[in-house]
Amino acid sequence: MSLYTLAEWTAKAAQVRIPAHAWLDGKPVQALSGATVPLMNPATGQVLAQMPDCKQEDGDAAVKVARRVFESGVWSRMAPRERKLILTRWAALIEEHREELALLECLDVGKPISDTYDIDVPSAINTIRWTGEAIDKVYGEIAPTAYNTLALIQRLPLGVVAAIVPWNFPLSTTAWKLAPSLAAGNSVILKPDPKTPLTALRLAELATEAGLPDGVLNVLPGDGVNLGKHLSLHPDIDGQTFTGSTGVGKLLMQYAGQSNLKRTFLELGGKSANIVFADADLDTAAEWAAVAGFYNCGQTCTAGTRLLIQDSIYDAFIEKVAAHSKVWTPGNPLDPATRMGAIIDQNQINTIQKYVQIGQDTGARLVTGGKAINGLGGALGGTYHEATLFADVDNKMTIAQEEIFGPVVSAIRFKDADDAVKIANDSRYGLAGGVWSRDISTALKVAQGVRTGTMGVNNYFGGDITVPFGGFGESGNGRDKSMHALNDYSELKTTWIEF
Repeated sequence: MSLYTLAEWTAKAAQVRIPAHAWLDGKPVQALSGATVPLMNPATGQVLAQMPDCKQEDGDAAVKVARRVFESGVWSRMAPRERKLILTRWAALIEEHREELALLECLDVGKPISDTYDIDVPSAINTIRWTGEAIDKVYGEIAPTAYNTLALIQRLPLGVVAAIVPWNFPLSTTAWKLAPSLAAGNSVILKPDPKTPLTALRLAELATEAGLPDGVLNVLPGDGVNLGKHLSLHPDIDGQTFTGSTGVGKLLMQYAGQSNLKRTFLELGGKSANIVFADADLDTAAEWAAVAGFYNCGQTCTAGTRLLIQDSIYDAFIEKVAAHSKVWTPGNPLDPATRMGAIIDQNQINTIQKYVQIGQDTGARLVTGGKAINGLGGALGGTYHEATLFADVDNKMTIAQEEIFGPVVSAIRFKDADDAVKIANDSRYGLAGGVWSRDISTALKVAQGVRTGTMGVNNYFGGDITVPFGGFGESGNGRDKSMHALNDYSELKTTWIEF
């Protein structure tokens, strides 16, 4: 629950410090070229700050720092128990600065303050604290070899890791990347999206305050063309982790092959199927169909943008979802009552509008929404879009196959469990999904049959830090969260002893 009113949050937002710098070797710095770019508040269209525009030379400087610090062993060879203490102190400091970080995320991304305060910041705290506590619970192995041999299997840090995070959940995904990579003993170069760098920079400041040695974590705001590509091709980076679009993920895989075969983990796009059977709790399923499609303005890789509804309830269920969509009316992100805030920028509005037009042109029926709302009718400025629901969608349509990344849900009919699985799997993606049924056999049959990284049964957006998160197919590889993430950021080393 929000602690404050709209007026109180607005007053606090006016006072919050904007960290307008990069972070290198434990210090705030500007881009070596002196270049800056304006950082916009999506909710108002106003400039928050002039941010450093880091480029190739900044990347090279960060790699040198990260490599030097890694080789020094000040972090990479620190006892796991000591690393744990620093990471848990870091989590405690984030908790102390919860309001500040929630405001920075709200201003930067256009998210509702109720989401950033109640969901995003607590998620980051929990991720870092849980992973920190796990560090000294990771054991090596002794292999079952012959009597006169001893084979030791250890997990060692990868080295220097580049982490590239997106604009839709910058705080959460940054924590997912930083916690396991730092816990494993790596040095990290973090490239936040240039549209949303603020919480990443504040996290770095707090990490230094918690005792993280200088140079272990470096943060460079910059774009993908001038910085991201350079880091991905850099021969002295040992691993890269990325959350973002499938198109960029494919490029990063190519860059890894063109350079030093750096280990590459990708969490990419989705077009997830939310499947509702006639025997489900339809009121709950309809409410969550709206949540699955419209949470964070649909700017969510796991969004349930394909709503599969059984034939016999199709029309009635569409009406229920349309009624719930009214709750998702765009509003001022600093208002605790707002459930859906701003779209990240005008380019994304244009993309969403393009797909709305395609849907109408190809025969889908617009049930509700469909319009961009510039500045909420002049009240704020900024970029907003209505919650939008299409019916009579065929799964072959463009709006059912391509990721829109906006509050647009496509409702598709299915006959039975086999048909639902077939439609759900008719996608190049496989990131998330849900199935709603009171018949446990039906629910489990569908959950097992859909090829996707996470599947909810009578829920959507389920899971916590204890379970892995990632996708099948063109939704990526590797996993964030859980102990499996620690494996991704370490190398296996065998020491064979004969006596």
